[in-house]
Amino acid sequence: MFERYTESARRAVFFARFEAGQFGCPQIETEHLLLGLLREDEPLAVRFLGSRARVESIRREIEDQPLLRKSSPSEADPPFSPECGRALERAAAEADRLGRRRIGTEHLLLALLQEDAGFAGQLLREQGLTLEAVRDQIARRPQGEDARGAAGDAPGHA
Repeated sequence: MFERYTESARRAVFFARFEAGQFGCPQIETEHLLLGLLREDEPLAVRFLGSRARVESIRREIEDQPLLRKSSPSEADPPFSPECGRALERAAAEADRLGRRRIGTEHLLLALLQEDAGFAGQLLREQGLTLEAVRDQIARRPQGEDARGAAGDAPGHA
């Protein structure tokens, strides 16, 4: 499933899985994916949110959610929630739409903005991010500059 993902995007998903386990959640939710994205690619988050303080504010808001903490940390490998699964599918669609072969962290951000049922999208929109504005900024960047993991993601690298 993650063959097209850049190394950075894969790490963001790995961190999302870790965050879900730390919160004892039975599923990886969109907010876990956002936490993974913030952890893995803070420069991308700062670029769109405007400051590290806003990034930290979102991180705290997610961590302070009483419904997020279900039980003690989980050892199991939690599955993706339906919302998070849709976000991962949308990330691939966004990469295709922008003519990119690889799915990067920027595509995960776009996908989270589209997920109306997820807490992550709500938080991002509350910060003033819009799908159109973020998509436009990403589309204007040269392909090699859109993902931190791009250097190690040449064809043939998995």
